Amino acid sequence: MFGKVKKVFFTGVFGILYVSFIAQLVYILGWTVGIDNKLMYLGLLMVEWFVLIAARYLSKRSSGAAQYNNGFHGRRH
Repeated sequence: MFGKVKKVFFTGVFGILYVSFIAQLVYILGWTVGIDNKLMYLGLLMVEWFVLIAARYLSKRSSGAAQYNNGFHGRRH
């Protein structure tokens, strides 16, 4: 039960973060004045994107490890 709630929660959170990323990208490209400002903000957005990818990877990796471990340390009884 908790696994399903966790999966829906994290899927929703990452979905919101992806939408936020697209909105920030549109704002930077459309409404920021000056190429220097655009490049600086795109650089900051790239760092945010890498953090988002890392969080997604670690989330999937930890849920996969917990699914296969189940407290038996890899052994079936």
